[in-house]
Amino acid sequence: MESFFARHKNATILAVVLTAQILGLATQIKRPTESGPVRLIRQWAVALVTPFGRGFVYSEHWVRHAWRDYIYLRGVHHENVELREQIERMRLEQIRMEQDAAQARRIQALLQFKEQYISQTVAAQVIGSSGSETSHLIYIDRGSNEGVEPNMAVITPEGIIGKVLRVYPSTSQVLEITDQTSGVGATLVKSRLQGILKGQPAGNPNLAYIMADESVVPGEDVITSGGDRIFPKGLPIGKVASVSPGRDLFLNVRVTPSANLSRLEEVLVITKITEKEADTKGLGPIRAADILAQRLPSVPDKPAGATPNSATGGAPQTPSSTGAGAPAASTPGAAAAPKPAVNAKPSAPVPGSASGKPVTAGTAASKPAASPTNGAAAKPKATQTQPAKPTVENPKPATSGEDTP
Repeated sequence: MESFFARHKNATILAVVLTAQILGLATQIKRPTESGPVRLIRQWAVALVTPFGRGFVYSEHWVRHAWRDYIYLRGVHHENVELREQIERMRLEQIRMEQDAAQARRIQALLQFKEQYISQTVAAQVIGSSGSETSHLIYIDRGSNEGVEPNMAVITPEGIIGKVLRVYPSTSQVLEITDQTSGVGATLVKSRLQGILKGQPAGNPNLAYIMADESVVPGEDVITSGGDRIFPKGLPIGKVASVSPGRDLFLNVRVTPSANLSRLEEVLVITKITEKEADTKGLGPIRAADILAQRLPSVPDKPAGATPNSATGGAPQTPSSTGAGAPAASTPGAAAAPKPAVNAKPSAPVPGSASGKPVTAGTAASKPAASPTNGAAAKPKATQTQPAKPTVENPKPATSGEDTP
């Protein structure tokens, strides 16, 4: 059996020759394109390889998306559960903070405290700075013509810059917080310790007058306290950079300013500060008793069956003397419980004296007299009726242990 090439030998040779000629012509022929003339054989090769390359790229994209959207999402469920728990905790914290803020506004309104708000500012550009390392001054292009006055605060959205030192018609000189002659009232956010931020000849400013026994943590935020009456309360100053022991029982607290004072271009000058009272609309009562009732613990109720004593306002108990049967004065609103004498001899009852004097020891009565309950003082009767003996008028008080008939 002859092979296929043996039977079609002439046609095979002709096809090979034609293919070689076509390839030769494709190598010689150039077609114009946007990037320049390109050989025809190159275009054919690109057209032949492009489907395979496109299929490989599509396969790679499919595998990548499948890994990212399905296989990699196996750990996302656990992450979503943790995020949900964190959101719930943050919601509870938000509710607590809202309640604390509402209570703070009520207390602020009760004590008639006022808050300071920045109501008007003037934007200015920095046009120059001092040429000394120990003096930190900048110049801005706003002056008295725009309403700028000395001791006005200069700030940026990142933090405070300083205060206006001198004012000219069209320019002003600003003293930065890093200058050694500056001072700003500052407060630590977490510990609420207050001090004065003072500039240093070189380096970051120092928060002075913090006692050495206080705990200051590096990284704690520092804000304005409003005590200098220049900067409103609550503006950011910076963060605590380092804490070290200082002189005179004070800490040496270095503060890194929030604003980059070496690369200032635009600043804001606070030209007007408005004082407003706290908005108590919808906050409920603002009485001191209502505010304290929300924080102070309540007095527990008195348990049932408790016996009142002298400490809680009840009737005082009358101690019984050994061998003495003297009548005790009753307290209004409470009946005194009578007690027999301890060393009383068994004898006939002795009537009380008309003058109200107590009976001497050893002659106690066999049964005590009932105390009055109408709130009046107890008064002994002048004449008492005995069930077994006749009535004796004005008996003399007993002077011995013998019974008097």
